[in-house]
Amino acid sequence: MRKAASLLTIWLAGVILAVVYLIPPAEGLGYFVRIAFFHIPVAWVSVLAFLVSAAAAGLHLRTREYKYDCMSACSAQLGVCFCLLATISGAVFAKLTWGAYWNWDPRQTTVFVLLLIYGAYLALRSAIEDEERRAAISAVYALLSFLTVPFLVFIIPRMYFSLHPEPVLNSAGKVAMEPVMLYVLLAAVGGVTALYCLLLSQSVAKAGERPEKELSI
Repeated sequence: MRKAASLLTIWLAGVILAVVYLIPPAEGLGYFVRIAFFHIPVAWVSVLAFLVSAAAAGLHLRTREYKYDCMSACSAQLGVCFCLLATISGAVFAKLTWGAYWNWDPRQTTVFVLLLIYGAYLALRSAIEDEERRAAISAVYALLSFLTVPFLVFIIPRMYFSLHPEPVLNSAGKVAMEPVMLYVLLAAVGGVTALYCLLLSQSVAKAGERPEKELSI
């Protein structure tokens, strides 16, 4: 685990250096585009974390094994953290480019709703003391919550005018990014995804060491 953490630290440090020294200014955004190399990876990982939470919840309902409830809860908690980072980085980008941290842009609004949904999930877990009942209700909520993710993240924001820059893969199916920027972005996404996997592994291991009744986030 320590070796993996060390390698990941080196990888992420290399990505940061690449963002600072290799990324050219983008048309209309200048060097503010560098924020995207943090914003996009954490936004992607938040979706991944919610997907893993839902999958683990489904496995718990099928098997009733505690380890899946543990994984679902830990992944949802990490998903909220990464989603919050995506929201904050997006707000900073908005301030620098649009003059205000919050504009109620469709993407900002839908991510805010997503935070409320999963914040309610964490509150729900904290409110139920019985382990089996908490695990079962949380699993159902996690599955239902994830059904909103594709609509809030991918569909609804594209139905309305948005100040948000065009996504990497545009509506024409082409990658709207220079090769060096794309390679650095992929490295950043890979690094943050690995960071999520490492944090999830550590969180599940620590939660598994405690009594089940203490796993209320």
